[in-house]
Amino acid sequence: MRKAIKNIIHAMSLLILVAMTTPHVSADTPAAYEGRKLYTSYCQLCHGTGGQGDGPLAKAMNISPADLTTTVRSRSDTILKKIITGEGRQTITGRDRHNLLSEAMPEWKDVFSESQVDALIAYLRFLGRSRHELMGDPEIGMMLYQKYCHVCHGVDGDGEGIMTRLMGITPMDHTNPNVTDSLSNETLVKSILDGKGRYMPAWRGILSRSDVEALVSYIRLLSY
Repeated sequence: MRKAIKNIIHAMSLLILVAMTTPHVSADTPAAYEGRKLYTSYCQLCHGTGGQGDGPLAKAMNISPADLTTTVRSRSDTILKKIITGEGRQTITGRDRHNLLSEAMPEWKDVFSESQVDALIAYLRFLGRSRHELMGDPEIGMMLYQKYCHVCHGVDGDGEGIMTRLMGITPMDHTNPNVTDSLSNETLVKSILDGKGRYMPAWRGILSRSDVEALVSYIRLLSY
């Protein structure tokens, strides 16, 4: 029993040491993470922070942008691309796809690249499907994730970090929405602050509450 406890303590110490000393790792940022940045810069003024069409510019212009938390659910990526860019026509009515949601909707074809449109759609999918709001700033969360979490959960959040084989563990796959969406924000916060099971360390005293909320927000975007 004493030996087992000693091994766990040794493993935890090694985990924290690696997290503190591993140099910065580069990773392809999640599509929804990049999409959120675009949304914040270009879409939020009209569509609102939560995508419900209640942005401050919409009120000032007396327009009614679409509630993206509901309208995007019934539309394919192909249609959303045409709505965002303003290119393409409906195959049945022949009507322009652009302005289907609102006559005040700008055309973004000369502003966004194809990959940026894809990223924006990924974030719209998050707004329409996720049951959880973003608690903090995911940009801060990403920096913290790559500093403290990637050694177990992986650079991309898929649970395949460098420590998994060394310790024989299977961390949570944060890219799986079936897993992450089933957990409330407060459940994730508690798991990070107080630890969980034998190998998930407690980060209370190392990370602040606001740090953890930022981490949870980044984790939410990993699965979209």
